[in-house]
Amino acid sequence: MYDMKNLGKLKRLDENNAEAMKAFWAFDKATFVPGAIDALHKQLMAVAVALTTQCPYCIELHVKAARDAGATDNMLAETATVAAAMRAGAAITHAAHLFKD
Repeated sequence: MYDMKNLGKLKRLDENNAEAMKAFWAFDKATFVPGAIDALHKQLMAVAVALTTQCPYCIELHVKAARDAGATDNMLAETATVAAAMRAGAAITHAAHLFKD
């Protein structure tokens, strides 16, 4: 099911919902323009989110963009452990709902 070639099919969204997709692509592009946060850190955030949402397309695309922005193996490894801590932490904090007062 996962194959980077599948991303070519997104053109169907562009064709069938042009106005919304044009807005989405513009938003996506604007989001990653360096501002208060530089491109490298934006891409590392994107990698962390991609890992927690477990989207293989996003992982591949944003790891490449992060590397292009200067990410090292150490940076990516730390990003992965931050993502893991956040995901695990959410499970732990939600465990508070297991107990009735």
